[in-house]
Amino acid sequence: MEEFENYSYEYLEYGDFEEVEQGYVQREALHIISVVIYSISFVLGLIGNGIVIWVMAFKSKRTVNSVWLQNLAMADFLFVLFLPFSIDYVLRDFHWKFGLAMCKLNSFVSMVNMYASVFFLTVLSLDRYFSLVHISRAQRLRTVQRAWGVCGGVWGLAAAISFPALILRDTIQLHNRVVCFNNFYAEDRHTAALRHIAMVTVRALVGFLLPFCAISVSSILLAVQVHRSDSARLSSFSRTISALILAFFLCWAPFHIFSLMELSMHSTLYLHVVLQTGFPLATSLAFFNSCINPLLYVLLGKKVRRMLKRSCLDITKSSLQEISQSISATESVSAPVSCTAEEPTALSAV
Repeated sequence: MEEFENYSYEYLEYGDFEEVEQGYVQREALHIISVVIYSISFVLGLIGNGIVIWVMAFKSKRTVNSVWLQNLAMADFLFVLFLPFSIDYVLRDFHWKFGLAMCKLNSFVSMVNMYASVFFLTVLSLDRYFSLVHISRAQRLRTVQRAWGVCGGVWGLAAAISFPALILRDTIQLHNRVVCFNNFYAEDRHTAALRHIAMVTVRALVGFLLPFCAISVSSILLAVQVHRSDSARLSSFSRTISALILAFFLCWAPFHIFSLMELSMHSTLYLHVVLQTGFPLATSLAFFNSCINPLLYVLLGKKVRRMLKRSCLDITKSSLQEISQSISATESVSAPVSCTAEEPTALSAV
């Protein structure tokens, strides 16, 4: 086991090593499923989040809610930009060819996306409660400038908590392959295990459990207030936020559960088969969350659907106008040319 002190089933790592005791055999079915899910997430996430960012930034009225959604889409868009590296890693049977710097950066962006997404969902949930329950104070305190300030703090916090990825991620030549893995830089297994436990615990608490405690409390208080008061009503935007929170929970909960289960690998290989099968699928599901949010906007948000429809119509109209102007310009240029071509014939006839 000394060779596998840094062994991890964590995302992008579940095929790092060929053998653990009786042997680790890569399953082609998991490869195929992972690549398919990653590819779908990349295409849908790139298009969907790009459209959301464009609509929120240029086609909609700048509000506090649009600022939250724009930054959430930016976190997902940044993440899906790096998905091709993960796809290539799986297709090459977990051989990393992009170097140490990109190994660190790819993992860092993945962690920033996870933390930023859950933090923005927490902010959305708390802001929803504040704006619906404390209406007078919300009208006075909720401004676009303050919203951007909060977003800056969220991005800074997410980057700070994700910084260990830049330190721990490393590459190593193993079995004629270069693997990208967490190097806990310890001479003994006990210290490496403690660092692994600390990393997983902080990630599960800060990136999942604590935010969802805050989200759950604010949602329960809001539901109680709506039940008591006739003045408070849940809008379609509020229902969209609830769907976003539920989607994040369903997509990321398996990943964190398997991460906690993985800690048992430092003392026993009892859960090895379960982790070998489940962690790749849990990781793929977590990655898939980055393309779900734009779909929820369209399915649940009436205003977003209207803005997208109006934007598509504007694009189509402007494109047709440009084509029409281009044709008119071409005809106006070609008309004099045809006249000059006919003039020598007329003159020669005279």
